[in-house]
Amino acid sequence: MLCVPELNVTLFMSDKELILSIFKNIAWSLEQIMKRFQSIQSSEDFLKDDIGLEKLDSICMQLINTGEALKEIDKLTGGSLLLNYPAIDWEKAKGLRDIITHHYFDIDAETVFVV
Repeated sequence: MLCVPELNVTLFMSDKELILSIFKNIAWSLEQIMKRFQSIQSSEDFLKDDIGLEKLDSICMQLINTGEALKEIDKLTGGSLLLNYPAIDWEKAKGLRDIITHHYFDIDAETVFVV
């Protein structure tokens, strides 16, 4: 569903279009993570200054976005689509979102670096 307040209308996408759009958003988030990691050589780089902390924060935000998007795909497909790709641990990808969201102050820079 896409709300367009200026036009006072709600547009409905097919589930297939919506899932494709979600995958495009995931790809964008992963690209952002890769860009932000370019100058990070170790987990200590996240903690050495404000720039490193900002990178850690922004990477965590994109990991949250990705996990949330995967959950939405699961919801839209009744959990069936991601099962077609068993080589990827989807539960861990979605679970990371929960950990970051609900235990943000406990996030370990090393854990994010390894991901």
